[in-house]
Amino acid sequence: MTVDYVGFGMLTSVAIMTVDRLPSRNTGAMVKDVKEFIFDDAAIVAGCLSQWGVKAGMIGTAVGDDPRGHALALLMKRLGVEGEVRFTTAYATPLEVDISDRQGARTYFWQRTPEMLATLDTADLSLIQGARVLYVDWYDGEDHITRAMAEAKRLGVPVFLNLEFGHKDEKLLKRYAQYTTICQAVTDPAQLGKNRALLNTARKILNAGIPTALITMAAEGCLVAQGEQVVRVFAPRMKVVDSCGAGATFSAGFIYGYLHGWDIERSARFATAAASLKVTRAGLEMFPLEEIEALAQRLRVEYLFFRDNRFHHLKKAISVQQKVILRHGKKLVRQAADSIKPLNHTGCKPATKQK
Repeated sequence: MTVDYVGFGMLTSVAIMTVDRLPSRNTGAMVKDVKEFIFDDAAIVAGCLSQWGVKAGMIGTAVGDDPRGHALALLMKRLGVEGEVRFTTAYATPLEVDISDRQGARTYFWQRTPEMLATLDTADLSLIQGARVLYVDWYDGEDHITRAMAEAKRLGVPVFLNLEFGHKDEKLLKRYAQYTTICQAVTDPAQLGKNRALLNTARKILNAGIPTALITMAAEGCLVAQGEQVVRVFAPRMKVVDSCGAGATFSAGFIYGYLHGWDIERSARFATAAASLKVTRAGLEMFPLEEIEALAQRLRVEYLFFRDNRFHHLKKAISVQQKVILRHGKKLVRQAADSIKPLNHTGCKPATKQK
């Protein structure tokens, strides 16, 4: 069994509920809609990619040998996500409940214990063999995910690391960098950083030695840097219904482009469009590829480049270069004009005196 994408991390069930507004303490609220899916992000990405026709697999934590756990395994099978689902009697299948209000704000309740995460250490890693990319999340714990990252490195499989705001720990970033090909991060937990924070986060990741940095800023879009090439993609204004899974949908979108050999601009456009459309409805059912591509082509983009540890706007650099060329050109014209001697009234050059 060979897959193009393999996710490694926490495996849980999720119920996504939408309400008009969160209730006051010790009261309730009417739920407008409920969607169920597989979680966490590694599993979300697998589910998204499978819906787009990519061969995806999942190496996850063990789930409880109970109705919820077996329902989760059936859902993965129905989505076409490959990989063994392991069952345990040590604990019940964890459940996450996410609530999105009318403004799209997300409140979540989750179960995640050291006992659950420890089952990653006994997971079979053979699914990584032959894969084209491995996805891991930093919040699943360095001790757990580096085993899979090291195996991917040994096999020559690129690693996509979702680091979120973990880059603030520079020692941790340095340790992860030796395994990582693509790193997705945010400026801060709320993704509210300004332009300087956006560029500083990308700079930090590139300087750590990671080839590709993806910095997401929720409704403000993203920045993708690879070597000297940098592209800034602005997200469209959308009516937000449910933001649950938007970051993972972005990851899935970029990985989709990566697996198809797209350049970073096309991949970033597609990822931004996929995440933007996702928030317009509850749940994690993906929009068709054609609809995502259509929106992606309309997004506003800025081009930069990274050189000498600084980011430069390409348009400004070209403008300066054009001024230099124009100034130099005028100088050449003047020099050429000065070297041409004037003609006399007969149309001939004036005669020179003979010695």
